[in-house]
Amino acid sequence: MKKLINEPAVVVPDMLAGLVLLNPALALLRDGLVVHRADAREPAALDSVALISGGGSGHEPAHGGYVGPGMLSAAVAGEVFISPSTDAVLAAVRLVAGPRGVLLIVKNYTGDRLNFALAAEIARSEGIDVEMVVVADDVALSADGPHAGRRGLAGTVLVHKVAGAAAAEGRSLAEVAAAARSAAASLGTMGVALSPCTVPAAGQPGFSLADDEVEWGLGIHGEPGVRRGALVRAGELVNELLTPVIGDLRLGAGSRVALLVNNLGGSAAGELSIVASAAVAQLRARQIVVERAWAGTFLTALEMAGCSISVLEVDDERLRRLDAPTRTSAWPSHLGRVQDAVPEVALPEPPAPRGPALAADSTLRRVVEAVCDRLQAAEPRLTELDQQVGDGDLGDSLARAARGITAELDGYPADSPAALLRAMSATVRRVVGGTSGPMYAIALLRAAIALDVESPGAVDWSRAFTAGVAGVRELGGATIGDRTMVDALQPAAEAFARHLDESDDVVAALATALQRAEAGAAETARLTPRLGRSSYVGERALGVPDPGAVAVTLWLAAVRDALTEPGPRR
Repeated sequence: MKKLINEPAVVVPDMLAGLVLLNPALALLRDGLVVHRADAREPAALDSVALISGGGSGHEPAHGGYVGPGMLSAAVAGEVFISPSTDAVLAAVRLVAGPRGVLLIVKNYTGDRLNFALAAEIARSEGIDVEMVVVADDVALSADGPHAGRRGLAGTVLVHKVAGAAAAEGRSLAEVAAAARSAAASLGTMGVALSPCTVPAAGQPGFSLADDEVEWGLGIHGEPGVRRGALVRAGELVNELLTPVIGDLRLGAGSRVALLVNNLGGSAAGELSIVASAAVAQLRARQIVVERAWAGTFLTALEMAGCSISVLEVDDERLRRLDAPTRTSAWPSHLGRVQDAVPEVALPEPPAPRGPALAADSTLRRVVEAVCDRLQAAEPRLTELDQQVGDGDLGDSLARAARGITAELDGYPADSPAALLRAMSATVRRVVGGTSGPMYAIALLRAAIALDVESPGAVDWSRAFTAGVAGVRELGGATIGDRTMVDALQPAAEAFARHLDESDDVVAALATALQRAEAGAAETARLTPRLGRSSYVGERALGVPDPGAVAVTLWLAAVRDALTEPGPRR
């Protein structure tokens, strides 16, 4: 188990201390696991219904992240995945209760229900007006099946928001409780896990999944779901989550909803955006109106990878309460408004190339196509090398450049080799980012500038090669021995030039250049990196040649092979 903790026994106190330390609007009840508004006993706060929620920890940012004006007055934390004690809940009630009473918002788990309900009973005996609303938004379980009832999931956060806004409006306890119950009854959630999670005290995952498996319909306490299935594409996954929610809520054409895409803890923000986009599209395809939508980390299961989708049916009043202002650590500051479509602005069309197009049987075209074919075929090899010593993107980057050039080859100008290289440089800098894009774009551009002469010959191509290498060195700052593509490029360019000083045999000069490039690339395996992708791994890169240098040898070999194949020379 690898977690950023001190000791499992103090995870929750440490966590709550950090949350409160970084938010001056919050305070921590002494000797308790209760996060509350720092102004909880001020007249303004006491003049409205107080809201309390909570449960076991491990769901961060829930529940302390939703304490603040417009949402919760306090949150009660238990140990990880364990409900808080009755006395902890009672302490929170006594702290925040004012003349207008207290509403407890509880997720439907047995321990939570029992401890919150008992605390409410004791508080009522002390003269405090308390009501309790139970949220059970999990549609994976039947409403009346042989289980403890539907679980409360991420949709609970939407109930916090609606009820908090109602309380801020000055509504009575009965009215706030009614708003919360109505929202809970109009809410459905379904989740899917891509990985288990590990409770700190247990030290091992609650279940295991193969690389191609997911758990459908699980809760938020590390338990398995209602069924196990194969990993599917995001669009299909969203359909599997949305369909039971829509059916359970009986939504149809014209229904108005708010959508909450929730990270279970270990999924990347980009994945949530993909899920959210698919969910909005699928709801709209069913003619369901998506009034508001949010995607983010709202209520988690520790580090579990996966997500849940919550749908809340809305009317004008509920929508107004979702939009109402609030100041908490975790609720998004934006209003969740959804655009009708993804706005896209088209770039102005580049000027059309002048002169004739590149002929299909020209030597230049054959060389370019050979290089592109070689780089695409080498993508797996370059990716594997780069994963060992870098970030693993070199194979994809060079293959993307090759595909871009191939797709645009028919539109390249053929009036001069310099114009062709300029066009290739423009393609590369447009379709490839990272490090490789600008490096190859500058090499092609500098080579084009050097080659911009009437009827260029072999010596001119040598000067262009040297100029391209100089551009790479200047832009990247690398020299021989830094373990970069320069370790193959520079020896190759120097050997190419020397050979042409003695002979005009371009193919032989290329063969010599290739030998020097291969030697330089092999030497990088013995060098400790100082620049480039491998510099971050230091001596761990030893024994593996630099992927950028290897790539140079591949396209140089492709140029040599294309020039030695029989065919017309132009």
